[in-house]
Amino acid sequence: MFDGLFNIDYFVLMAALLLIAGVVTAKFSTRLGVPALVLFMLVGMLAGSDGIGFIYFDNANYAQLIGIVALVIILFEGGLQTKWTTVKPVTIPALSLATFGVLITSSVVAAAAKYILDVTWLEAFLFGAIVGSTDAAAVFAGLKGVNLRERLGATLEAESGTNDPMAVFLTISFIQLIMTDQPNYFLLVGSFFWQMGLGLIIGLGLGKFATWAINRINLDSSGLYPVFAMAFALLTYSVTALIGASGLLAVYVAALVLGNAELTYRHSIFRFNEGFAWMMQILMFVILGLLVFPAQLFQLDIVVKGFILSFTLILIARPIAVFLSTIGMKFAIKEKLFLSWAGLRGAVPIVLATFPMISGLENSQLFFNVVFFVVLTSALAQGSTISFLAEKLSLTGMKKETPIHSLELVSIGKANAEVIEVEINEDNPLIGQSLAEITFPKDVLVNAIIRNGNLITPYGESRICSGDILYILVSKQSKNELKQMLNESKISNPTFQKAAE
Repeated sequence: MFDGLFNIDYFVLMAALLLIAGVVTAKFSTRLGVPALVLFMLVGMLAGSDGIGFIYFDNANYAQLIGIVALVIILFEGGLQTKWTTVKPVTIPALSLATFGVLITSSVVAAAAKYILDVTWLEAFLFGAIVGSTDAAAVFAGLKGVNLRERLGATLEAESGTNDPMAVFLTISFIQLIMTDQPNYFLLVGSFFWQMGLGLIIGLGLGKFATWAINRINLDSSGLYPVFAMAFALLTYSVTALIGASGLLAVYVAALVLGNAELTYRHSIFRFNEGFAWMMQILMFVILGLLVFPAQLFQLDIVVKGFILSFTLILIARPIAVFLSTIGMKFAIKEKLFLSWAGLRGAVPIVLATFPMISGLENSQLFFNVVFFVVLTSALAQGSTISFLAEKLSLTGMKKETPIHSLELVSIGKANAEVIEVEINEDNPLIGQSLAEITFPKDVLVNAIIRNGNLITPYGESRICSGDILYILVSKQSKNELKQMLNESKISNPTFQKAAE
């Protein structure tokens, strides 16, 4: 009995220490000039059996399970934060990079792996497929705080959010080809369209259904809305994956639908998922760090082969894929160079490297060690220089300003009302009018005005100025009427947040 309690308490203690270490390393990663994901992996390696020996972990099945759940949550958060108006103009180049780009990258790396790792052609293409995609967690984290031109940033984020399914498809397909005596290559084509097409359809459908359900349900606690949204993310992945389609693609598409809809408790859902995604990112990279044994990783043979393959991937395969996949898409040479360098590898290749291990393939341990080394090299070399390269190539845009105001609603019991946050553009016809002059619908009250970061208490003679942010309390019965009025007044992007329950 006491042994069981001790083991549980020890596990909880280790989880707490690892999370604290992860948060602290994330805090100092920017100052050190090292991507946070590298430090997370180093924490795992340090805590493992080849480090100080706190934890012995070598279960690829558990690592894969944790990795996939974490990827679902990270992709969901990334999709929620992605604005469709920003992504829409770059849909074609992003999808081209996510499909043809991954295929070209995998092929070039496979040609190198065939001779460097001394494996069969099918095994070489399996290795190329594993490292063929950029990583959403690494790219999302790497681009935060970088004032990159909107088109470039949107292309990278959309590519990283949609190319994981292609890498997963190729990895599983090559494993099946290796393990099958008489492989059928034609079935792979049909399987590709089934997985991607159905993943897209299910993602759209469940995204719209989740939006409807979240807005219609009346929960007793506002804290349940983010949990409800996260449940739909897990549901979307599992339902899609169980019928043989791309669950990761479905999750990203569903999140894109949710993030661009008028959503009840929108800010609460976003903030919850941002924090949860960080926690899962820490957990995932620490676990992957635990799974690798530094004594095996840093052998001369692995280091030499890893460096050569990293060089091939970063400086040959990725640039070829970018330049070929974006032909005729109006990207300047320096933009293509940046897209080539910003193709970060992260958790996805390491998680995919567990697939051959679980399948019992002959060279699976070799693949895992080399893939881990390639990811480590990519994160260190590319992840730490993204901001520097963007500035040197003059690809930075206007400085992104973070609003200094916030709105937190406190539970005060049942309230049949919602709060709307409205930003007034410089060309808005309401500018210059006083609140008394504006004909609002019934049961509407302007609660607060944020002007230049300062709180203005509204009254009848208060006049609307350009750049004002209004917080308007409205009853559910009058919400649609107010919404119509705001649209007619050309007020930009009113966001709806449900009032306190």
